[in-house]
Amino acid sequence: MVVRTVMDDVLERAIAEGRVPGVVALAADRSGVIYQGAFGKRAFGGDADMTTDTVFWIASMTKALTSVAAMQEVEQGKLDLDEPIGQRIPELANPVVLEGFDASGAPQLRPARRPITLRHLLTHTAGFTYEIWNADMARYARGNDLPGIIECKNACLALPLIADPGDRWEYGINIDWAGKAVELASGLSLNVYLRERIFEPLGMTDTGFVLRSDQRERQARMHVRTGETSFDVIEFEIPQAPEFYMGGGGLYSTGPDYLRFLRALLGDGALDGARILKPETVAQLGENQIGDLLVTMLKTVDPVSSNDAEFFPGMPKKWGLAYMISTEQAPTGRSAGSLAWAGLGNTYFWLDPSRDVTGLILTQILPFADAAVLDAFGQFERAIYDTAA
Repeated sequence: MVVRTVMDDVLERAIAEGRVPGVVALAADRSGVIYQGAFGKRAFGGDADMTTDTVFWIASMTKALTSVAAMQEVEQGKLDLDEPIGQRIPELANPVVLEGFDASGAPQLRPARRPITLRHLLTHTAGFTYEIWNADMARYARGNDLPGIIECKNACLALPLIADPGDRWEYGINIDWAGKAVELASGLSLNVYLRERIFEPLGMTDTGFVLRSDQRERQARMHVRTGETSFDVIEFEIPQAPEFYMGGGGLYSTGPDYLRFLRALLGDGALDGARILKPETVAQLGENQIGDLLVTMLKTVDPVSSNDAEFFPGMPKKWGLAYMISTEQAPTGRSAGSLAWAGLGNTYFWLDPSRDVTGLILTQILPFADAAVLDAFGQFERAIYDTAA
């Protein structure tokens, strides 16, 4: 007999009310999976049911994996958190800061006051930003005919800083550069590195930058919200022969695969006998690394791609070496000190070492910070904590 749960009811209601076309959600503790469910369709108006092995573009949920890869290289002494990263990556040896534009529209640039370090990159304090949340950088990219980051061309990364390294938290292309540092330190492409050092040890057979034919058959389609209960299905795919593997957002994965990664972090760096990080390094990932600086709202300048986005408004948020840190208990039940982040297509995860629980929810909807998905995520998370109480 199948026993229905509150989590099932939350997710099924989001589908039944038409607010989300399809969703996968999972949760686990150190002992194993405590919930998994899939509801709705892989494409709005389509026939294929959403299943737990459906493949999603996880976008910026890639960042935590690349950050772990970088810290593996730090553990081995091949990278240093605080040396100038320009010693490893020549393109970052002489960073410049964009201060604005002159009367003719030409960008005003000056040398950065200090060098960029790997710590700056992993904490989003290097000064890099994303165009969808910064009008000046969008203007600079247009004026210089630079491709968008989603095109995975090296020219995507030819951006100045918007602030001096270490001066403020500014979300951007930092982890793409961290991925290049991993490649240079290891001698492996990021694609091969992640597969050999993280995916294979953890049994993550459905995670990678390049889609196999069997994964395409299980892939969720990308949607653009057009109304409260209406969506357009759009053609969307990360380049499959990229100039660089986008460590900040290029991976595809499934719920069960990504949950194995989260369980390894919950298990102090190990899962089922495979260790990817030392316990002390895992602890370091989740400690405040930005001092008095704060994680701030992502204020959109591209409403097609993102709504204004801020998790738990009013709560001060910090950043570790891989993810955001909640400084207070959240309304969902998440403990102070919990860790979390998300992906542009409305994929979200959280990791709560204090309560020994982790979970994620996956959809494929633009723009980011979709109210209906966030509502379902919040209710799902609350139900997980209530059930565990």
